[in-house]
Amino acid sequence: MPRRNKSALFVLGVYLSLAMTLPVSAAVGYFMGILLDKAFGTHFLYVVFLILGIVSGFVQLIRQVMRDSPQ
Repeated sequence: MPRRNKSALFVLGVYLSLAMTLPVSAAVGYFMGILLDKAFGTHFLYVVFLILGIVSGFVQLIRQVMRDSPQ
């Protein structure tokens, strides 16, 4: 299946959104952990969810790079 050429603006949009994936996923995990810490009265869930957010950001980053790399 031949790959069609994508416009430069489309590729720019894909990689700009990819650049925001890691910080946004880390922030979402952190804030979810903060909310759960307040709900359950704990002080460690923010770290757990921060790590989960960072890992999910890296997974998405790797998936996109693998999808875009020539085979």
